[in-house]
Amino acid sequence: MSILDLTALELGKKIKAGEITSPQATEAVIKQIKAVEEQVHSYVTLDEEGAMKRAKEVQAQIEAGTLTGPLAGVPAAIKDNMCTKGMRTTCSSKILENFVPTYTAEAVLNLEKAGAVILGKTNMDEFAMGSTTETSAYGVTRNPWNLEHVPGGSSGGSASCVAARLTPAATATDTGGSIRQPAAFCGVTGIKPTYGRPSRWGMIAFASSLDTAGVIAQTAEDCALVLSQMIGFDKRDSTSIELPPEDLTIGLNDGVKGLRIGVPRAWIDKAAPALRDSIYAALKVYEDLGAVLVDIKLEKADLGVPVYYIIAPAEASSNLGRFDGVRYGHRAQNYTDLLDMIKKSRDEGFGPEPKRRILIGTYVLSHAAAIYAATRQALYTQAGK
Repeated sequence: MSILDLTALELGKKIKAGEITSPQATEAVIKQIKAVEEQVHSYVTLDEEGAMKRAKEVQAQIEAGTLTGPLAGVPAAIKDNMCTKGMRTTCSSKILENFVPTYTAEAVLNLEKAGAVILGKTNMDEFAMGSTTETSAYGVTRNPWNLEHVPGGSSGGSASCVAARLTPAATATDTGGSIRQPAAFCGVTGIKPTYGRPSRWGMIAFASSLDTAGVIAQTAEDCALVLSQMIGFDKRDSTSIELPPEDLTIGLNDGVKGLRIGVPRAWIDKAAPALRDSIYAALKVYEDLGAVLVDIKLEKADLGVPVYYIIAPAEASSNLGRFDGVRYGHRAQNYTDLLDMIKKSRDEGFGPEPKRRILIGTYVLSHAAAIYAATRQALYTQAGK
């Protein structure tokens, strides 16, 4: 079996056993990236020199017995909205085209402590705003199964590079489906964990109350393995959950007998016939394995999208206010005064989608009281009060 076909867990075991070295694994992945990256465009930044240097350092620690974890020596890619010290972090936006952080996001730092070898930064929708990776300022990512199709988004680069075997695993972020949807589009596995389990410190914010770091990999076992290394309480993140370390791979092979699975049939039946049939076929497999299917109602689920498009743009309008050309990021060359410089820097730096969401969010924030009152009245009316 090729190194590229190994899961993260399998590769880690072989590296630990001395059957493969970390530099060999890293070199094989980089070779594959060079062969197909021009077609799929999964990466914004590839740090070949840094990755090979890191792989050699990790290999020495493995041989010395100081690095023994399951991810030691395994290559990984990082979504380009998670800061990496000394490596460009752009959020796939022109406004951060030359931004090189002086620190590394906590979740990424945890992976490095576990011995992961960082290959580079994956393409994404600009500031994670989109569902196809087409809003990236650095070009469109393609679905490796069909180059005429999108890989989903906003973590399309992470999903695409896992599917194309350009990394065993990649970090991703999810604000409104940005891990789960591209993982589905690319036929790989993605997990959006509970909000607060992975630290958000060092992750460039889109909508702070929704943004969650997670993983895209080949298998559920890989996702559990990588996420186990990423999570941990972080006092610098006020929303971080203070829980002890946890091995999320425990119980994965215990079967599903007795597991209760909620089934929102009313929503499944609205899906396209092929998708609907596939969902019911999968549920039948679970049922045959001993799981218990429980019909549930999601009576307010139709409000999810409109509520999202109030919360997310409002928080984006606030969070993206820091990108003004004054402290860091793109600055316009020709301007008359400070206000003109800020206006031109933001106009030149942001693409159409962030501008659209900033405008919507600014409107929402300026009419918050009226929107809240109207929403409350609508809910009371709906409830018959």
